[in-house]
Amino acid sequence: MFKKHSISFIHAFDGMIWALRTQPNYKIHLLLSLLSLIGAYIYKIDYYELLLIIFLITVGLVVETINTGLEQTTDAIDRKIREDIKIAKDVAAAAMLIYSMGATAIALMIFLPKIFKF
Repeated sequence: MFKKHSISFIHAFDGMIWALRTQPNYKIHLLLSLLSLIGAYIYKIDYYELLLIIFLITVGLVVETINTGLEQTTDAIDRKIREDIKIAKDVAAAAMLIYSMGATAIALMIFLPKIFKF
């Protein structure tokens, strides 16, 4: 039982490493995440704000992972330009865009008052 789960963990870890090595959006997400955590330290955000920032980082990586998996799956089906595949990719990308706009709004609500001392 544990061997089966450890193999699943290894495959999941391999997928994460692949995404980090090959996907520019992962690198951007990690850079922005690091800057957020540095900002959290510099501006001494409170415990619940830090929890929210960590939650936003985690969910952002999850959404990006699902988006990347969908893109890779559709590319495996057909690399030719097909309207149905384009729609699937565009909708998955829209999910990440919507998420990032919401996460940015929340981050600004946390950091701007501390930066500008409102």
